[in-house]
Amino acid sequence: MRQKNLPQKLFILFAFLFCGKGLFAQSEQLVCPKMLLNDLSIQIESTEAINQMYNFKFNQAEAKFKDLKKRYPQHPMPYFLLGLSNWWKMLPNTDIHTFDDAFLAYMDSSILFGEQLFDANNNNLEAAFFLAASYGLKGEFYGTRKSYTKAAWATKNALRYFKVTSDNSSLSPEFLYGKGILNYYRPWLKEKYPLLFPFLMLFPSGDEELGIKQLKEVSYKAFYSRTEAQYQLLRIYDNEDEYQKAYPIAKYLVKTFPDNSYFSRQYAKFAWFLNKYPEAKQECKSIIYKLDNGYPGFEATAGRYAGYILGDIYRKENKQDSAQKYFEKAVIYSERAGYTDQGYYFYALDGLAEIAEESGNNKAALQYYKTLLHNGRKKRKRYEIVKDAKDKIKEIRKRDSD
Repeated sequence: MRQKNLPQKLFILFAFLFCGKGLFAQSEQLVCPKMLLNDLSIQIESTEAINQMYNFKFNQAEAKFKDLKKRYPQHPMPYFLLGLSNWWKMLPNTDIHTFDDAFLAYMDSSILFGEQLFDANNNNLEAAFFLAASYGLKGEFYGTRKSYTKAAWATKNALRYFKVTSDNSSLSPEFLYGKGILNYYRPWLKEKYPLLFPFLMLFPSGDEELGIKQLKEVSYKAFYSRTEAQYQLLRIYDNEDEYQKAYPIAKYLVKTFPDNSYFSRQYAKFAWFLNKYPEAKQECKSIIYKLDNGYPGFEATAGRYAGYILGDIYRKENKQDSAQKYFEKAVIYSERAGYTDQGYYFYALDGLAEIAEESGNNKAALQYYKTLLHNGRKKRKRYEIVKDAKDKIKEIRKRDSD
């Protein structure tokens, strides 16, 4: 039932390694005479906008980023922030390509102006930071698009500038973020995907436990990198089935950024896994309300999570009418999002089929099982429920023939 797309996103795992120094981290070795990252008024102004971005208030955030662009048209910062905003627009459903062109244009502009600063002074830590961040995020983007050659090239360029920032920075909580990402994911990837080893040779050796410890420290102590560290910990704990550890992080993020659909669906999922049904129900209903009322980022992808979770909870509470209602929503949202070959769709169909059988509607049950079997043929090795559908179809037909 859980959606694990890690094999498709090999380069995602390193993306914020390069932009994880904290958007406005300070260092005693900054050498540029006019450092926007070191300007207190810009820090305050941009932090407010970044928080709006995390809360999916993209119009408000981008208005401030564009104001920065007007004031500093040849500096990489505003272009990077505008690109980052478009990246977060993608995260609820990275299969949608609506924001690709804008994202790439802003990242390329950030790289252009960053290279101009770096060419003028190759000790410019600010320029190196934005170059590493922009190339790193492009690497993550191309990884989601399965353009692995482009992803490798962008990541290689990011590494060049990452080395500059690493060699010229102290180990503040902000700077520790990238080290945590690297320490955790390098040995994990080496074990899971040995064919990547030549690529991984570009990076220092890692330590998974140390990586998690460093990310925790960033999530507690950092100011600018805190949310990214928490986001990464959510992913790590999800992939390791450590729901008890993921749950409080997700709950905090939803409280802080209640209109971030990615955080909302993760919180609902972890609450459900831990049998915290009142919380899961409340968050899932909030997701569906925001989806139906056009909140940014609340799309069918989030709806399929919420619909299935609600259906499952109501079924356990023996409220079959409500369970049927939300299983049907899960099916509709899955079809709308194009996810008819994944778990929430399959299990929602199975739930509807069982409810139909229990009510004596074998015809409807048969149709649900047929749809499940048809859409799940390619995933039958992964989902036992697809195999079961074939047997249940035979059972219904046998009962009907008796």
